[in-house]
This record gives sequence, C-alpha cells and structure tokens, in this order.
Amino acid sequence: MKQITNNTEAGAPETRVIQPKILYYGTPVILLSTLNEDGTVNISPISSSWALGDIIVLGIGLGGKAAENLDRHRECVINLPSPSMWENVERLAPTTGKNPVPEAKRNMGFAFEKDKFAVSGLTPAASLQVKPARIQECPLQIEAEVLSLRVPEHSPDFAIVETRAVRVHAHRDIILDENRIDPRKWSPLIYNFRHYFGLGERLGKTFRAES
Repeated sequence: MKQITNNTEAGAPETRVIQPKILYYGTPVILLSTLNEDGTVNISPISSSWALGDIIVLGIGLGGKAAENLDRHRECVINLPSPSMWENVERLAPTTGKNPVPEAKRNMGFAFEKDKFAVSGLTPAASLQVKPARIQECPLQIEAEVLSLRVPEHSPDFAIVETRAVRVHAHRDIILDENRIDPRKWSPLIYNFRHYFGLGERLGKTFRAES
C-alpha cells in the first residue's frame, strides 16, 4: 500500500492551504420566486442548491425576504436563468424585499425594492400549481413545494430548505424528445467565486446519458 505523505511528488501540481472568505466554487444561479404577505412576488438571487431526483435543496440567508416568505407560505418557483441574463440577475443583487432593510444588509449597500420584476426587467408568468409567479425569460422554471426549512445550529444565519418539484416548465428550444432537456442547447448561468460564467464546450458524457 502506497504511503501518503505531505510531500509533493515530482511533476505533481503544488498545493497550498488557503482560507477563502467564500466557497462559491461554481454553482447555477437561481432566481427564487416566493410569495409576499400581500400576494405580490419577491425574487431572490441565490447560488446554493443541489438536486437529487425531484428534491431540490436550497441554502438561503436569513437576512432576506425569501426565507421569511417560505416559512409563511411553503411554495416557490426555482427559476434558472441563462448566461445571457446575468445583467438582469445583477440588477437584483443589491436589492432586498425586506423593509426596513436589516442593518447588516444596509451596511453592505442593499436597498429595499418592492417590485423585483420591474427593477430586473423580467416578466411574470402565472404558475399552474403554486401561487408564486414564474419568470418568463428563464429557460427552466420549476414550481416547488417546501418540505422542510431548518436553521442549523452551527450556521444560524442560514436556512436549509428542502423542496419537491411539482411542475417543470422549459423553453421549447431546449427540449429534446418531449420530456428531456437537451444539454447541447441548455446552459445555466454559473456563479463562480462571485463572477458570472456560462458553460464551455462539451467535453463528453457519462455512460448513463440518454442523449
């Protein structure tokens, strides 16, 4: 059995221990639609999520309106923008649906914005199974119900939200064979260490790929 050492073998990449302030190592951007108290819709850009089957887990800061809305009304739409929409996303980035603006957010430059559709230049579309509206321009729009929302003891500033997809909408030009997304035509907007990216050229596919 080969012994593991701390020494870098000849020709191997050198590594260093670092302490990054953030760990956004490259995840899809989500524009999360949630329902406000008065029936209007809030849109929150988030970048922490993962999916397994029809379950989508979201990481949401407690300082914004999204967690508050989901705790009260347990439905949402998980809208996935394309790379061409990064400027729309960035228009939303310094806004919050909370009024008054929490001190921590105010100190970071956030401002209250009631009409997130207007400030982002995006268009609401009626959902079929949940109350929050979808975002028409997003190529993927996933209506979802909230199964659980919890605040971990070790990270009291965040909520871990478990949702279940109940209806999936996709732009026609990215659909393959009625019910599948064509990965050659669909590219998510990626949030990579606080910079926006799209996907590069396809490198290959896994043996389980169906297209």
